[in-house]
Amino acid sequence: MVQKGLTGFFEKYLTKESIFGDRKVLQSNYMPDIITHRDNQISEIANILAPVLKLEKPSNLFLYGKSGTGKTLSIKYVTNQMSQVALQRNLPIKIFYINCKLKRVADTEYRLVAQLCREFGREIPATGLPTDEVYKIFFDTIDKENQVIVLVLDEVDQLVKKTSDDILYNLTRINSELKKSQISLVGISNDLIFTEALDPRVKSSLSEEEIIFPPYNALQIQQILRQRSKTAFKENVVEDGVIEKCAAYAAREHGDARRAIELLRVSAELAERNGFLNLQLHHIDEAEEKIEHDRILEVVQTQPKQHQAILYSIVSIYSKRNDIIFTGEIYELYKGICLQAGLRPLTQRRLSDVVGELDMLGIITAKVISKGRYGRTREITLSVPSSTASRMKKTLEEGLDLA
Repeated sequence: MVQKGLTGFFEKYLTKESIFGDRKVLQSNYMPDIITHRDNQISEIANILAPVLKLEKPSNLFLYGKSGTGKTLSIKYVTNQMSQVALQRNLPIKIFYINCKLKRVADTEYRLVAQLCREFGREIPATGLPTDEVYKIFFDTIDKENQVIVLVLDEVDQLVKKTSDDILYNLTRINSELKKSQISLVGISNDLIFTEALDPRVKSSLSEEEIIFPPYNALQIQQILRQRSKTAFKENVVEDGVIEKCAAYAAREHGDARRAIELLRVSAELAERNGFLNLQLHHIDEAEEKIEHDRILEVVQTQPKQHQAILYSIVSIYSKRNDIIFTGEIYELYKGICLQAGLRPLTQRRLSDVVGELDMLGIITAKVISKGRYGRTREITLSVPSSTASRMKKTLEEGLDLA
């Protein structure tokens, strides 16, 4: 029986020697005691937010930098320290961290303000109230007592792209209407030019102070990984060259330390799963392939139906002949897929735009070529391994209800 087999498996697992010392050190939500190579940024954040401890409103602050450059880690480190001081001194200070990318939590203006109300103990329905009414409830709730509020909005660019910059305008204008409370905003964005597209009024009030987080270099990532490895693994588990290889992969990906830590964790999990008592170089390659494979499938799943139909056309043709594909032949197949999936076909020009977007995501490579007086077309090839392509095709069939 399967149940009996699983019982034996789990019993064996419990007695099996692990290469991990403390696995949670490699998890994305882990807060280290020392944040390496971010002393300057942490000092700047602390200096800007320090007036909160005197119950004064600090400047609004914006943190920029590519993914995995320590923005979230640094702001959480500073605000955690501030919260401890506030608790010890019984100061009326509240600090809230909200990730604006979280679906159904804070990814629209209504949901974000409703979530803020809930943080203060006011229950708001998931939908149904006018947004103005939710704002009023929020104002009334926070203005009942003297307090300073620091609101950290992580990935705020995602919220603005999905809605508009009205949310930022409204939040920056709150203080003019409050009598007892004061709010200071900390925005975090992976998009270095995010504020350039904002309304000038929003930009001037939001970005009073800005701190840039540069990418880590390979040597810095090595030091971060070594620091984590000391606690994450048992002694003499990590083979020579593993840390360097992990760091090199991540440095290639714009200095993303989070990706490096994830790569190290997945490598170790694969090694342990396959019965190894140490972490070897080939495990890094296996983990890199697995992470990239999972990332591509996640991107494919979240694409709009029209993008999925176009990508399915490309994958279908490519799986049959594994050669360069042209926009025209994709369009003919795409129209048939739209018919099956109940979609209204886009124009060939719009299809060409979508192909360009898929190229930017790294799923395909689309090279524009001139055909003289016959205009221009795109030479398209698939940029993923054949094993991923077959899984991607199944994912697209499910997404388009073609399976």
